[in-house]
Amino acid sequence: MDDKPKVAEKLKQLPRQPGVYFHKDRAGEIIYVGKAAVLSNRVRQYFQKSRGRDIKTEALVRDIYDLDWMVVDSELEALFLEAEMIRRYMPRYNILLRDDKAMSYIRIDYDSNYPTVSTTRRPLDDGAKYFGPYSSTVTIRQALKLLRRVFPYATRQLAGQKRATLHYHLGLDPGLEEGRTSLEDYRANLRKLIAVIEGKRHNIEREIEKDMKRAAKAHDYEAAAKLRNQLFSLQRLSQQVIFSDKEFLDISKDHALNELVDLLGLAAFPRRIEGYDISHMQGTDVVASMVVFTNGVSDKSEYRKFKTKINHNNDFYNMNETLKRRLSEKNIKAWGKPSLVLIDGGKGQLDAAISARDEQGCHKLPFVGLAKREEQIVIQKGKSNVDLNMEVLHRLGGYITESDDFVLVNVPHNTNVIKLLQRIRDESHRFAVTYHSVLKAKRQTNSILEEIPGIGPLTKKKLLRTFGSLRGVGAASDEELRTVLSPAKIKILRAYVQPAQATVAKPE
Repeated sequence: MDDKPKVAEKLKQLPRQPGVYFHKDRAGEIIYVGKAAVLSNRVRQYFQKSRGRDIKTEALVRDIYDLDWMVVDSELEALFLEAEMIRRYMPRYNILLRDDKAMSYIRIDYDSNYPTVSTTRRPLDDGAKYFGPYSSTVTIRQALKLLRRVFPYATRQLAGQKRATLHYHLGLDPGLEEGRTSLEDYRANLRKLIAVIEGKRHNIEREIEKDMKRAAKAHDYEAAAKLRNQLFSLQRLSQQVIFSDKEFLDISKDHALNELVDLLGLAAFPRRIEGYDISHMQGTDVVASMVVFTNGVSDKSEYRKFKTKINHNNDFYNMNETLKRRLSEKNIKAWGKPSLVLIDGGKGQLDAAISARDEQGCHKLPFVGLAKREEQIVIQKGKSNVDLNMEVLHRLGGYITESDDFVLVNVPHNTNVIKLLQRIRDESHRFAVTYHSVLKAKRQTNSILEEIPGIGPLTKKKLLRTFGSLRGVGAASDEELRTVLSPAKIKILRAYVQPAQATVAKPE
């Protein structure tokens, strides 16, 4: 870094916000454009010492003599801005490093009688509008999935389809088949979607807000409520995580992964680490989480959640069932195999997970646990498939305690390796608790709404679709509720919902 004073100085100024960054060579030419969820984290990774960096990335880093960036409001906007900047500057390293098979475009056949939105790798001269290219098909599909909640669109037209699809009832499709939305209104909605893709989100927010106020003034409360929900959903996009700080460049093998490889004697860098945790309330709504860290970085597109087949107040049983399902032939084919598995828990949970692994014939996969109280790495002798390096352990300032079947590895909590394992464990715990809370709240909401006389299944769905949750139903004014219910039913609803709100307002 001594021979790159501009870079050293600008690294200190990097903001902790999403955005797009530009690497420049000696002549000031932009040689690479990238996106980041947190600019300071992502850009600094290029200049961290790493023994796992590929040749092309090394060449890029050698050529960087200056850098710049643009801050945006969300990862979604960073994704679309990156594509625009790559088209504008055609940086040589973006062309050199990209994998053409991974490049993707958004296709919108706006002018057809049944407009659809999809992704493709090859734009055609077919009259449709194309946006891109984007460096990751997975990332752009995740972005479109989020946008579809705000601007419902069709993905294909089914031959002979005459009734609105399930996606319409989920609020994801315009329902052209039954005329639930006119073609004119649908195209107006697609124009807003296109504007967001083109980076004009704030203009669209202002437009929706004006339309909402206009509808409310005209006493069209149903339209005003829909526009309000659309506005809130659009504003919440800034809180959505789409690509985190992981890109297709393999440069995130940091000190923590080096320590992990050396300490556990792993044969290779664990490219895919999976973390597991169980969450339930006294055996009800039992769920499990699978989080994935690719090259040491959270890879949310690979996360999976499991709802156990039987509600069982036994974490060993639940962990065993989860790992059996994860390592089934079907899921291995779909998701691949992990390089390392981390179990949130101690001896019992790890033993249950390893038993499931062996039953599924995956004996060679390395499995370890992380016990909560002392943050000890738990290893099962002869079964965890790791080779603990005592020399590395002593160098890190650690020691072991052992029993007949297990080794508990005590490593200082400020070491890189423990911080990495804690991140994975805490993320698996967060993901499991979140899913459990959703199921619990959904069960309680359904139970309360089903008890209300005169509120049938269709009305219940409409209430939840319009107001988002039981709390939203309870907080809605009588005028807003009249868009769904008659005055008589509103009185009945008030008697049931208001006292019950506190029950589901704070999921555990």
